[in-house]
Amino acid sequence: MPEVRLTDWDVRMAREDDVAALLHLASQTGGGFTNLPQDAWALAARVERSRASLGADAPPDGLYMLVLVHRSTGRVGGTAAIFGAVGTSWPFYSYKITTIALHSRELGRTFRTRVLHLVNDFDGASEVGGLFLAPDLRTGGLGRLLARARYLFIARHRARFAGRCLAELRGVIHPDGSSPFWDGLAGRFFGMDFAAADRFNSVHGNQFIADLMPKYPVYEALLPDAATAVIGVEHPEGRGARRMLEAEGFRYNAYVDIFDGGPTLDVETDRIRTVAEARTCLVAAAASPADAPCALVGTGRLAGFRVMAVPAAIDGDRVRLPAEAGVGAGEEVIHAPF
Repeated sequence: MPEVRLTDWDVRMAREDDVAALLHLASQTGGGFTNLPQDAWALAARVERSRASLGADAPPDGLYMLVLVHRSTGRVGGTAAIFGAVGTSWPFYSYKITTIALHSRELGRTFRTRVLHLVNDFDGASEVGGLFLAPDLRTGGLGRLLARARYLFIARHRARFAGRCLAELRGVIHPDGSSPFWDGLAGRFFGMDFAAADRFNSVHGNQFIADLMPKYPVYEALLPDAATAVIGVEHPEGRGARRMLEAEGFRYNAYVDIFDGGPTLDVETDRIRTVAEARTCLVAAAASPADAPCALVGTGRLAGFRVMAVPAAIDGDRVRLPAEAGVGAGEEVIHAPF
């Protein structure tokens, strides 16, 4: 396998001609990946929505899709997304988990159980999601580059995003495509298996949850053991993503996804590490030395936004970058430690 070099890759905004590559990536997710549907029409619609969101008059619920691209070959090796605000077109549903304790003095027994409440607590918050990297590229820091490019985009265009940011991690899904959480709870009310519900949600949104899902609290003690065992547990392939989110300041606060029971993490947007550390400066004429520390560097705005991880010699409000970064002297960039 050829060596994966971090400095050979850029992150840029998704374009129309990326749809075929995105569909190929979607075919490798194994299902349950709502923000990367295995449907060419749905992907094309998302890319178009992203393109429209990059205009001057962006809607509050704008979608911003990014792709990881090899600088010389043009290969699209991964994708990630940011939502300006969730819950604007239709409510954004989560389960909030609480615990109740019931005590019988006569029996001398105390019974405790978790309770799942259907809530819209994140309506209006921004969301980062859709992070997926081709299996052969999950090395060398490329996942961190792609994930953190989202936060640098937020820092560069801060007014477009809310004061709170969330991330939903995919829950446990079996190799056959079934979800123990869905099978034990929501699936009983919808008459469809998880794969069908997942496809429908990817293309049409989750309004059908509001139409058919009971609004009453659900006692965990009434669910099958297979369902309760995965509440708040991320898919094994999402453990690295969770570590990266937690390194940025995201925390699990007892919210889970209504489809697969995966954990939802959140944080105040200005407390996201990359957002808090981001600074702007101008590019100096001289190139950076090869042994300069690696930095996360973003250039351009909106449709022209691009992020790379390159050696950067930062001196106050000036930065020297290598020639292969393709950034001219005098240009303004935004940067953060990598």
